Amino acid sequence: MRIYGITGTNGKTTTTWILDEFLGGGGYVTTVEAYTGRRRFSTGYTTPPLPALKEIFSEMEAAGCETCVMEVSSHAIHQRRTGDTVFAGGGFTNLTEDHLDYHKTMEAYFQVKADFFRRLAESTPGAPAAVCVDGEYGRRLADICRGLPLRTIECGLSVSGGINDLNDFNDFKDINDVNDLKDFIAARCPLVGRYNVQNVLVAAALALGAGVPLADIVAKIPLLAPRWGRLERVATRSAADVFVDYAHTDDALANVLSTVREFTKGKVWAVFGAGGDRDRAKRPLMGAAAAANADRLVVTSDNPRSEEPMSIIEQIVAGIPTGTDVTVEPDRAKAIFHALANAEAGDTVVVCGKGHETTQTIGDNVIHFDDRETCARF
Repeated sequence: MRIYGITGTNGKTTTTWILDEFLGGGGYVTTVEAYTGRRRFSTGYTTPPLPALKEIFSEMEAAGCETCVMEVSSHAIHQRRTGDTVFAGGGFTNLTEDHLDYHKTMEAYFQVKADFFRRLAESTPGAPAAVCVDGEYGRRLADICRGLPLRTIECGLSVSGGINDLNDFNDFKDINDVNDLKDFIAARCPLVGRYNVQNVLVAAALALGAGVPLADIVAKIPLLAPRWGRLERVATRSAADVFVDYAHTDDALANVLSTVREFTKGKVWAVFGAGGDRDRAKRPLMGAAAAANADRLVVTSDNPRSEEPMSIIEQIVAGIPTGTDVTVEPDRAKAIFHALANAEAGDTVVVCGKGHETTQTIGDNVIHFDDRETCARF
């Protein structure tokens, strides 16, 4: 069974299931669920501990899966949760501020990500490494990978290439590189936004490196419908268009809100918070990112855990410029209802932070809470 790993700060889950589609459908392990060819279930982790992972792999093999695509988190890399797993290839999406409560510095965080590719080169010389080079860390990682015995495939919106005449995809003339797919993805893929073009490019690059014919990849791109609370539209009684998204870093907020801005005629609303007992440094950055990309902010709770919800909210608000239209409501359901009740026709409301999650952790209590259900209940 060939196992492919996807790492990065944002986009891992989306890139993982897209690559699984491109490879023809096998097993996968994501933050949302694992699929073994026999059953779907949540592991409770982005990357499960090694004993659980080995059981998952065994079940996949017994079910006849020829491939597995999995998210590999920085915690998993640092803690060597994948053990002696031999990967057939790897993909890198991006690196932005997150998990500094664990890694302490961005440089340490980056080097842990790079370690995944160093180990890939050690265990599987010649393996494909698809790297999105749209950011500084992606470019640095590509330089590292080129110095290793890997087939480095650089991709991204900043890489030259692209074909404006989409009819060219009918006979594949002039398509010489994965980056020639950019225009086709932007025009034909149901997953909207620049960041999703990047996710699809990483998955396509790694699929090509794995030997999947270009024609097969192109045929599947128009079928990649949104899933798992990643800019997922929710039907509500609100006058506005309503979406739920997993964005929980400043970069992810900026990406999703700027994407929504492109098709919103009225105002963009952002309902968001930050998790407790996690990286505190990103909280004011999230506030600033939301203020820069949305017209109206509703700051609320998002798994406060052992922390006082208002303390977390105050740290977020510290990054929001004076004069910004911001409402503070620590009760997440009330915050969502406030946005949906006050948004007008032509507006777009994006409820950020939890996406696919179905629980809210407050103190020692884990309660059922699904943003999609809450929006639909309005």
